Amino acid sequence: MKRLQGLLSVAVIASACAGHAVFAQDAATAAAGTLSIELNDVVASEKGCKFTFVADNSLAQSLSKVSFEFVLFDQKGLVERMAVLDFRDLPSGKTKVRQFDLPGTKCEAVKSLLINDTPACTGEVLTKDACMKALRTGSKSPVELKG
Repeated sequence: MKRLQGLLSVAVIASACAGHAVFAQDAATAAAGTLSIELNDVVASEKGCKFTFVADNSLAQSLSKVSFEFVLFDQKGLVERMAVLDFRDLPSGKTKVRQFDLPGTKCEAVKSLLINDTPACTGEVLTKDACMKALRTGSKSPVELKG
């Protein structure tokens, strides 16, 4: 019986330590800041549809190159197309506006966008998945943006 109690105590302590490790990792991610991408406007253009994004890098590191793989969903929730958009450099502590014209896309047909991945996320001391982990999304347009 004492052996079983000892094993249970070890299991409880190990579980608590694992919980603290996850909490510490989450705290470290939060301390590192966020990478916010807001869909600010969607307007028809001569080519198709122009998307305006506001990107705010509040990470501790500057991004020398960042691109996002976007999935466009139509009004029925079906994938209309996928596109990789290059946001170029995003200095730490700065906000930048980026516009992308997607030829052949009708703005009224787009219900939502999903940031599926970050094919490029480079900067000093960054892991490959740092941009996706720090990503926060929002939209001021009728088109929803998810990350």
